[in-house]
Amino acid sequence: MKKVIQQYAIVTFGTFITALGVYAFKFPNNFAFGGATGLATILSPLINMTPSTISFILNIILLVIGCIFLGKGFGAKTIYASLLFTVLLSLMEYLIPITEPLTTEPILELAYAIALPAAGSALLLRLDASSGGTEIIAMILKKYTRFNIGISLLFTDMISAVAAYFVFGIQTGLFSTAGLIIKSLIIDSMIASLNMNKYFTIVCDNPEPILAYINDTLHHGSTVTGATGSYTGSKKTIIYAAVKKKEAYLLKKYVKKADPNAFLFVTNSSEIIGKGFLSM
Repeated sequence: MKKVIQQYAIVTFGTFITALGVYAFKFPNNFAFGGATGLATILSPLINMTPSTISFILNIILLVIGCIFLGKGFGAKTIYASLLFTVLLSLMEYLIPITEPLTTEPILELAYAIALPAAGSALLLRLDASSGGTEIIAMILKKYTRFNIGISLLFTDMISAVAAYFVFGIQTGLFSTAGLIIKSLIIDSMIASLNMNKYFTIVCDNPEPILAYINDTLHHGSTVTGATGSYTGSKKTIIYAAVKKKEAYLLKKYVKKADPNAFLFVTNSSEIIGKGFLSM
């Protein structure tokens, strides 16, 4: 229950900053770089409906598709995030109506229009959730192809960016294209950063206390193998262990205390798959 509450708290925060970036910076500037909101921005002046309403309709259609291809667990979190996203956009429209850009600096506006939704999307996608829209299509592509999330989003969101040239002109189209490319790269980078863990190779003479610390304190498993030092010819033990990023400092500190002569090789990895880490 505690884990579920934490996950939904993260989903709520991610959805909020996504909605803030879209409403305050994306809609006023007609930036159409992807997502249901990008398509909504394009369609709004053409069919005389608000972007929020169009975004809601598109999200419902894509939610059904997501539930079919990605399972019920995805659907539950994404339905929550999508409905919350729509409600937040409506509340912001009612409480703080914005009819024009907040500043006269389009580059500054574009930076926030990219950064806030990208950060929110990365938080959601890390939990196999989404605020809806074309991110659902990107997750389906990731599941059934070799494309990562960033590249998948780039493909699925290209339509709205191209359409911006015809609906809003070359300048807005260029901004939308730049935003689309940068957003895709940022999301991919942020997901890798959020998933970052540490892989340890520990060469030591006194493995017992280190193994006990990994098992009993950090609650992770490890693999042990024997080795022989090429210079001294002495017998060594090699311990292979994967730990969370926040646990890496504790393990390094303990290893140097338990076996001052130990050698540590620490590698960053954003894709450690197995119990306690990522699932297949």
